[in-house]
Amino acid sequence: MRISAVVFDVGETLVDESREYGTWADWLGVPRHTFAATFGAVIAQGLDYREVFQRFRPGFDLTVERAARTEAGFPEWFGEEDLYNDTRPCLKALRDQRLWLGVVGNQTVNAGLILRDLELGVDLLATSDDWGIGKPEPAFFERLVAECPCPAEEILYVGDRLDNDVRPAHRAGLRTAHIRRGPWGYLIADDPELVAVTDLRLESLDELPAAIARINGTTER
Repeated sequence: MRISAVVFDVGETLVDESREYGTWADWLGVPRHTFAATFGAVIAQGLDYREVFQRFRPGFDLTVERAARTEAGFPEWFGEEDLYNDTRPCLKALRDQRLWLGVVGNQTVNAGLILRDLELGVDLLATSDDWGIGKPEPAFFERLVAECPCPAEEILYVGDRLDNDVRPAHRAGLRTAHIRRGPWGYLIADDPELVAVTDLRLESLDELPAAIARINGTTER
């Protein structure tokens, strides 16, 4: 069946989060390599990434600390240089195929404002905070489908995680693409469940336009 819409996750799909995780290490007062190693260990154990903060500061409240960082003059921030190099070329190529595009992920309201300032040229840009519901909740994907101009089976959701992206999108009836980058992307790239429920497995977003053109029986422009 034709793919009519492509919707992207944000972190480690379109945006390299290295800067953000590095600034959290600085905020906690731990070496960046120590934070990164602990982060990887937590993810490898299948734990929520927020457990990382508890390892360094028990009782850590991410929402409270985000506000404290902002008050101290170190707010959450990313910019053009934090977009992966293949982000804009991929979006342009998909627009040239006249596909409907969205960017929707588990992000703060502030992150949504930053993304809008980057002018990605998509038809929908929203965050979990905007909607008041986050992945992997079924209601998140129900809202996503409601926002798209086509049925679920014509929507391709692109993300780096099995638990938050591929699995729940598949269960909601969407097509799925997994990109192998970022800590989750590499750790679960060969997971049997991921292989079973993913329509496209990508090493780079550069591969996506041609893959969709093949599915749709068209040619890249």
